[in-house]
Amino acid sequence: MTIASVDRTIRLIKTGAAAGSTCSPDLAAGPWEFDSGTPGYGPGSSMGDVLPTGSPRQGALPERYRLATTEELGERIRAAKETLGDRVVVLGHFYQRDEVLQHADFVGDSFQLAQATKSRPDAEAIIFCGVHFMAETADLLSTPDQAVILPNLAAGCSMADMADIDSVTDCWEQLEDLYGTEPDADGRVPVIPVTYMNSSAALKAFCGEHGGIVCTSSNAETVLEWAFARGRRVLFFPDQHLGRNTAKAMGIPLEHMPMWNPRKPLGGSTADELGDAEVILWHGFCSVHKRFTVDQITAARLEHPDVRVIVHPECPMAVVDAADEYGSTDYIKKAIEAAPAGSTFAIGTEINLVQRLAAEHPEHTIFCLDPVICPCSTMYRIHSGYLAWVLEALVGTAEQPAEVVNRITVDQKVAGHARVALERMLAARPPAALPAGSTSSTGTGA
Repeated sequence: MTIASVDRTIRLIKTGAAAGSTCSPDLAAGPWEFDSGTPGYGPGSSMGDVLPTGSPRQGALPERYRLATTEELGERIRAAKETLGDRVVVLGHFYQRDEVLQHADFVGDSFQLAQATKSRPDAEAIIFCGVHFMAETADLLSTPDQAVILPNLAAGCSMADMADIDSVTDCWEQLEDLYGTEPDADGRVPVIPVTYMNSSAALKAFCGEHGGIVCTSSNAETVLEWAFARGRRVLFFPDQHLGRNTAKAMGIPLEHMPMWNPRKPLGGSTADELGDAEVILWHGFCSVHKRFTVDQITAARLEHPDVRVIVHPECPMAVVDAADEYGSTDYIKKAIEAAPAGSTFAIGTEINLVQRLAAEHPEHTIFCLDPVICPCSTMYRIHSGYLAWVLEALVGTAEQPAEVVNRITVDQKVAGHARVALERMLAARPPAALPAGSTSSTGTGA
């Protein structure tokens, strides 16, 4: 177990062996404790969000994995990977537990891992240690013969769930009634749909079918420019903050960015307000990044006058404006790696990445803006017990033939249009990154 282990820190806090606080005492429990209970995202940043009806549920994890120690699970994972060899590839998102991430063949953000999916076409199975929309994307970009596996089916994403295909379709129909569908004299249509990578395959397919595109936190500005070349305005979902922060940096006035609330007629705006709109923002957000505040930045500056504050663009606009820089998880990582020894960083993103960066860079002072430990609820549903389970299922035994469990597949009726939107995203190249230390910068993925 590494010293960067958030899981270990949480358990030490609960037993009183370490100082600090967490947002829920349930974080110290194994995630299998919540698999068969009341439906929800689980303890952590999304525990107050409403899980949609019909969301995937994880079945019971066999007892031998629930009772095993971290060390025993690590040995089983290594043995299974050695047996499987090149037949399997494990992808791990930056926000995963250290106990899981140490076994990944590729580590990155959602955009980098989407690219990594295409780099191993000969692997029979891709185990995606992340969340559901990432596994769907891997299935879309992998070969038909490859099986994509999500170790815990309950690892969803509350932000992705805030925009569903029925609500977006209803919104689109209202906008078509308001704007019409005919292009202008320059050939631009009334509105182009843009979905963040953090969305379901169905929404990616919606964009592909309606002339739209997928974006990441790195190429959001490039994608908006792509969309404005084809449409007079953009419908951006599901994350309002990434859309607002990106459009504001491009010079679009806030009054031209109305919010669309799917529970209200015309999204809660007037026809005139929507007529003046350049970017229509969906009423969605990331519960991890919503926790960061301007007061936290003020406190960090008071305690550390030389602090460099970097936050993720999923943070609210006021937080992004108060920070020194903003950028993707990969941008944050690279900024720290490039900094001179002795630098002090206050980071506004998920605690697993922040604590890992602090452990990897003892030459710096690195801490999370939020003093309360509150990991991403759904990333935290992946545990080394589930990783050992899906790997050993692929190996099989004399008594139990090898099998693929927790396979994620995208319906072929959805897949075609979704791939179109993703390929447009992969072709959208952001401008060269600004030098480390510059303001209002973005990195290379979600």
